[in-house]
Amino acid sequence: MISEQVSKHLFDVCIIGSGPAGIICALEYARKNPNHQVLLIEYGIKGQASKNSLDDRIEIKNSLNHHDPYEATNKGLGGTSATWGGRCVMYDEVDFIDRTILNEGCTWHIDLLNEINQYLPQTADYFECGKPIFNLKEVPQLGEKHIAENFVDGIVTDSIVERWSMPTRFGERYAKDIADQPNLTFIEGFEARDFSSPDNLGNVSTLSIRDIKTKKIEKIKAHTFILAAGAQESTRILLRNPQLFKKLSDIPSSLGKYYQGHVSGKIASVQFKGDPKKTEYGFLRDTDGSYFRRRFQFSSEFLINNNLLNTAIWLDNPLYFDPKHRSGAMSFMYLAMITPIIGKKLAPPAISHSITKGKVTGIPQHFWNIFRKLPGSLVIPASIFVKRYLFKRKLPGVFLFSPQNRYALHFHAEQVPDAENRMELGQDKETLVIHYKLTDEDINSVIKLHHTLDEWLRSSGCGELNYWYDKEELPNAIRGMSKDGIHQVGTTRLADSPEKGVVDQNLNVWGTSNIFVCSSSVFPTSGQANPTFLLGAFAVRLAHYLTRKNENN
Repeated sequence: MISEQVSKHLFDVCIIGSGPAGIICALEYARKNPNHQVLLIEYGIKGQASKNSLDDRIEIKNSLNHHDPYEATNKGLGGTSATWGGRCVMYDEVDFIDRTILNEGCTWHIDLLNEINQYLPQTADYFECGKPIFNLKEVPQLGEKHIAENFVDGIVTDSIVERWSMPTRFGERYAKDIADQPNLTFIEGFEARDFSSPDNLGNVSTLSIRDIKTKKIEKIKAHTFILAAGAQESTRILLRNPQLFKKLSDIPSSLGKYYQGHVSGKIASVQFKGDPKKTEYGFLRDTDGSYFRRRFQFSSEFLINNNLLNTAIWLDNPLYFDPKHRSGAMSFMYLAMITPIIGKKLAPPAISHSITKGKVTGIPQHFWNIFRKLPGSLVIPASIFVKRYLFKRKLPGVFLFSPQNRYALHFHAEQVPDAENRMELGQDKETLVIHYKLTDEDINSVIKLHHTLDEWLRSSGCGELNYWYDKEELPNAIRGMSKDGIHQVGTTRLADSPEKGVVDQNLNVWGTSNIFVCSSSVFPTSGQANPTFLLGAFAVRLAHYLTRKNENN
């Protein structure tokens, strides 16, 4: 039960969901407005059961390409950051340009990106990922270096980087900050249910929440409500509350539609021709100790002119489950990952699946690899374990040096905004049914950009690609390997009108004056980037926008 102090209080801001977006928005707003009262509501609780009613009421129609909700999201303070890898990536300019291939699905504008950039320093502080510099050309001592010998920058670039957080587990990291903030109240174990109807000015006065243990309904009063419950739950709440749109001629047609993630996997390796010791295959360290890493990307002009989707490709290890890699260290780590109990402690389900692909195979050959490469088979994993689990600034991942200068290539590609990819309520009006598929455009773009990378590397004498599949096998191979549902965007997309989107440029739900959505579901395009860092920037921006709005009233 909530206290009488909470149930009878009129809060200035009520935030639903305590993942990274909810925590950042709550702390940023509370700190900037010490005389305002903020309420942060979380569904999960400490010591919660392994199953919950929200995830149990999600139906995935395509389990081949979409993770189960228990593999993709988390409940409790900190939300999905509890199993987040820590990769911080910025969206690119091309993601804000309405290209032909997007079928008018890009409903935000480049000026929004330019505005967002001013909030990146505060965002980077929350994520503890170092300076928010994502292009090494802005760093004099690194701008002239390259990923491998003879690489030439042009339509393919190696200067865009991903940065890495501690990784920040927001629940653990910010629990004390939340508790110590005098004007911020945190309650857990409550499900957001029903909003009151907007009045003539579009103001919504109350939100009904349900105690997940007692099932008792309580009402929360606030001047402003923010849905920061993740894409699935923020979308489900809006779908379940059609009265919010009564001031409009109809419910926004895009609500729940245009669901996107990323097409991801490996179909080729790169063979570099230069000195293996000069290849930047792994992590680089910034002056503050934070990690960052290069990736191949393609120029905006090239993508637009060739009608292709934004894609990042980075150096990776061979497939762990295939003992043909002949690496004792990789075989040791693969066997550890598929070992019950131990494997679950080493990595969350979705990341574990990306390594093992759910396969248990070649066990004798893996043991032979380990034996043949002793003592390195044990020393290398031990060193990685210390850096990854015992240091405060943890090693974000595992990338092993190749004496042959040969590396697998991991692609991470944008999807077309497709109305058939959607979230909708089932007949019971409670179950969230998720329809998700890969389009031909998604797959063809991945293949064409691999060919582009191959031609570019060959032209400079830097290297070449070796495909793992015959040309005619590539489309089906990509369909069979790509699995997302972790990066959820598009279902409450931002647009200039309710005819095209669900929220406006300030994340205000169309038809209301005081309900906002702070979730990656507002992103109209998925780009090549993981959405978490940009969402953090939107959370900072929303806190500042609401502060200015209050000052002007």
